[in-house]
Amino acid sequence: MPVKIRLQRHGKKGKPFYWVVAADSRAKRDGKFLEKLGTYNPNTNPATINLDVDGSVKWLQNGAQPTDTARAILSYKGVLLKHHLLGGVRKGALTEEQVEEKFNAWLEEKEKGIQAKRDGLDKAKADAKAKALEAEKEVSEKRAAAALPEVEEEVAEEATEAAATEEATEAVAEEAPAVEEPAKEEAAEPEAKAEEVAPAEEAEASQGAEPNEAKEEE
Repeated sequence: MPVKIRLQRHGKKGKPFYWVVAADSRAKRDGKFLEKLGTYNPNTNPATINLDVDGSVKWLQNGAQPTDTARAILSYKGVLLKHHLLGGVRKGALTEEQVEEKFNAWLEEKEKGIQAKRDGLDKAKADAKAKALEAEKEVSEKRAAAALPEVEEEVAEEATEAAATEEATEAVAEEAPAVEEPAKEEAAEPEAKAEEVAPAEEAEASQGAEPNEAKEEE
């Protein structure tokens, strides 16, 4: 039975998620499979790959043929390298300990490269964010500069209105005592009338007293 190592599609529309499977080459792409070897998620950067390396190597040793995409994934995870090194063990050129040592050294270098890529992506994101913030700040400053004349005009208008209000208040304050003066003059008039009445009454009293005095003399 010819066996292929290939991808089986899962996930949502527009966000595919794949299983790496060993399946009969005559089976449908998303049909039955013999063994699930791992997963492949291309939606992340770098892509997330989880793979059973030893299981994949066994299928290769049994004659399974990977598709082009599956071969790239197997190579990325070191499956093809380990398969090649184990071939040297069968030929007596290497020991299993040497294979593990070489494979682990390769994995370490691979992980360093992946981490360097992640760091570069993080730095690129940080730089892009800083540039975006700088551009936004520049736009805000331009808007503020464009709105400054209008603000100054509004402030000048408010200052003019405040000055006019203050002048009006001072004018009212100055006119207020002048309004009270007539009231004082009116209050003084009754006193003057009273003074005028008093001499008149004294005159009448003196006229009335003269006949009495004449009678007494007689």
